[in-house]
Amino acid sequence: MGRQSKQHAMKRNILFIVAVFLSVNLMAQEQPTDKDLILKTIDKAYVQGLQNGKDIENIKKGFHPGFNLLGVDQNDNLTKLPIYTWYDMVEGRIAAGKKPEVETKAKYPLVDITGKAAVVKVELYREDKMIFTDYLSLYKFEEGWRIVSKIYHRM
Repeated sequence: MGRQSKQHAMKRNILFIVAVFLSVNLMAQEQPTDKDLILKTIDKAYVQGLQNGKDIENIKKGFHPGFNLLGVDQNDNLTKLPIYTWYDMVEGRIAAGKKPEVETKAKYPLVDITGKAAVVKVELYREDKMIFTDYLSLYKFEEGWRIVSKIYHRM
């Protein structure tokens, strides 16, 4: 093999290695992280869906059918609201044309993920005033991250 052929082969190999490296990096950058997927689920299903009365299908995709909202009443009794009751309430508001006058926005000061389990602290705001602090628990299922429970504090 002549000198030019060796140089040409070396350049071709270097270009191939660079192309593989760039494509691997691009693919890695395109893959959303678990944190990204969790926050997207919460935004679509919970913030936009339940809080702002938008697409009921996104709510159903983001919440596990066994979901319960846990609360404490004035007598310190634990209360439970299953997701299907919450769906019915939101569907009733949507059917009646009742949407929130002011959109609810969220901040996520804590996202803690361990394997297939996660907890997210969600601060909900209306007109820049915090109205709730929620703690959402999620599990990762075959179809993706789903919200399985919620506890909260009303401001």
